Amino acid sequence: MVWLFAIATGLIVANLYYAQTLIGPISRATGLDPGAAGLIVTLTQIGYCLGLLFIVPLGDLLENRRLIFIALLVTAAALLAASVTSSANLFLFAALCIGLGSVAAQIVVPFAAHLSNPETRGKTVGKVMSGLLMGIMLARPVASLVADALGWHAIFVLSAATTAALAFLLRARLPQRQPHGDMHYFDLLGSMWHLLKATPVLRRRAAYQACMFGAFSLFWTCVSLELTGPYFQISQTGVAIFALVGVAGAIASPIAGHRADQGKSRSTTMIALILGVLAFAMPLAIHSSRLVDLGVLVLTSIILDMGVSANLVTGQRAIFALPPEIRSRLNGLYMALFFMGGAIGSSLGGWMFAAHGWTGVLWTGLCFPLIALCVFATE
Repeated sequence: MVWLFAIATGLIVANLYYAQTLIGPISRATGLDPGAAGLIVTLTQIGYCLGLLFIVPLGDLLENRRLIFIALLVTAAALLAASVTSSANLFLFAALCIGLGSVAAQIVVPFAAHLSNPETRGKTVGKVMSGLLMGIMLARPVASLVADALGWHAIFVLSAATTAALAFLLRARLPQRQPHGDMHYFDLLGSMWHLLKATPVLRRRAAYQACMFGAFSLFWTCVSLELTGPYFQISQTGVAIFALVGVAGAIASPIAGHRADQGKSRSTTMIALILGVLAFAMPLAIHSSRLVDLGVLVLTSIILDMGVSANLVTGQRAIFALPPEIRSRLNGLYMALFFMGGAIGSSLGGWMFAAHGWTGVLWTGLCFPLIALCVFATE
């Protein structure tokens, strides 16, 4: 079941990232104005944040298996619509719906925590989050490789079929889980602000991960621009291979979860934040030949991904230790808050790369984990 949860979350969350490396061909095929091409990614992320705030809390109210099933069918329909349309407006609406439906991943994660024994909950969540992070990291290179071979439509068709199959598989394999809450939906939403005010651990863990995910988004938004630029001159296939190597950082998730189960959350958090600082400090400090610089960037990607995944799992372990009847709302708030950090990081990264080049990106990225360490020092 843990493997099923891990693979499911990875496949679901990958839907958010397929379009990131395909903005050019999608814009040309749909007639989208180049100045508005960024909306393809932005609307998917907006849909995801809206889903985290307005759909994921339903996991504390409605039967979870049915909720996951419906969300995945919506996602599959949106992916199929995106694959066949030649209308820019319809594609952008489909992108919004893909984001909304993909929050099924954040209903699956609390489901896994609910089925786990308390003493191994961190380890289980770590394994499931490894799958989620693998989905995030693999989506871009897979989309590039499939688009090169079969065209950009193919990745959306394949993902639609996979998501629909996954919906029926999870409905067949998951047990029913009916939450015990008796709140109305709008009372449930209203309670989220109260939970944010009344749960210091949520605010603190969200602050740490918003900084780390901001650094992560900034790096992966800009590194392909640097790799394909005049210094490295790497092809899109080379960028895909670079992204695949970075996936090695996901090994930190189960390790961090195991350490959290042993009561070592504080030291694990500190290690994760230091890894974030180290990831950006290395390429700033080391300048040599083109091959050495490329090796440093590969190491940077692995270390950064390790820090982000370790901090994410440690944070979720802390949140899932809180009462189960509020678990879905807490997870939705946590994910929404740190995804906002990711949006800030990616937008800052693009602006810094245009204005100050790769060095400006690295200095900006370094600021994110340093801010998180300053907040951590007050714990």
